[in-house]
Amino acid sequence: MKKLILGGQAVITGSGSIAELGTIKAQRVFIATGGSAMQTSGVIAKIEAVFAAKGCKTCVYGGIGKNPDTQAVLSGLAKMREFKPDALIAVGGGSPIDAAKVMALFYEYPELDFEKAQAGELPPARKNLIFVAIPSTSGTGTEVTQVAVITFHESNIKIGLKTPAFMPDLAILDPDITLTMPPNVVAETGMDALTHAVEAYTNRNLDDFCEVLAKGAVAGLLKWLPISYAEKTKESREKVHHYQCMAGLAFGNTGLGMAHGIAHAIGGKFDLGHGLINAIALPHVLDYNVQDEFVGERLDELARSIGRSGRREFIDAVKELNKQVGIPKGLAETGIRQADFKEGFAELAANCLKGSTRVNPVPVSQAQVEIILKAMYVG
Repeated sequence: MKKLILGGQAVITGSGSIAELGTIKAQRVFIATGGSAMQTSGVIAKIEAVFAAKGCKTCVYGGIGKNPDTQAVLSGLAKMREFKPDALIAVGGGSPIDAAKVMALFYEYPELDFEKAQAGELPPARKNLIFVAIPSTSGTGTEVTQVAVITFHESNIKIGLKTPAFMPDLAILDPDITLTMPPNVVAETGMDALTHAVEAYTNRNLDDFCEVLAKGAVAGLLKWLPISYAEKTKESREKVHHYQCMAGLAFGNTGLGMAHGIAHAIGGKFDLGHGLINAIALPHVLDYNVQDEFVGERLDELARSIGRSGRREFIDAVKELNKQVGIPKGLAETGIRQADFKEGFAELAANCLKGSTRVNPVPVSQAQVEIILKAMYVG
């Protein structure tokens, strides 16, 4: 038996769908966001105006970084407890949405802390707080998943916390918001989505529902991501926004693999974007996993879905897409110095074996991960 959870109450799509916020019954609305992008683009002002027209009070908590850590969550939580909201709106990339998931749960359950969260002692549902996610980037799929990824600096790793209570009530996919993304963000978040879809499709926990979602997301992203990156059309941004959400629905019910295990470990040690690390890792992970016939057959299917003739050609298509959208060939090109990469290398490799790597379709040892890491660094 398997229980599928395909989002919260609804996924709202279409240009101008941010107006759906007007239907929310709340009096005090807390808005969590990232850096300055949503403020300078006017999105935060738009959200505040929607609630002001309803007579609601709002409070904005911004500045959540690209790798949200425990302190970002606790600082936001303190402001929430002071403001006492009955609704939480998370708007921006995956980072502020992930941080808001934990803030929402800790707000409703004051006895919770990160020690209990890491031990898996999380309640299965929120109580009363309305929670809405509005992604401005097209990659994480976090608006429809039960996972919140948080950086724990004391252990140099990003950890995915999981509970159905993290699922937003509403996910609003407004393509108008995505038009503010610069090309590098389009590339990195889009490759994150592709990694979600590919790892879901090659996961041994794949089911009939998620097979269709993941396969469709792979084909859609390979077609539309280069257009979204190069041309910035509203149609291409909307398509990628939808396909990344489909990828989120797929992996949320199947699991991921070693690319994400590696990305969380590297992201916990070096302040690089999650999607960027996934993009660099994915071809190396596929080169390793393709030794397994189950994975090979899955990649054959994906190859056919994009008009290619086999598993190796699919891996080549991923490498070509990386090149098309300006992804560096290796970690060395991202600015990580070799001395820094070598320092604590054994710990880094050990951390790579945690999290999603535990459900990689092919078993992997620390020695094998070390070989992959070295190849990723050089490119």
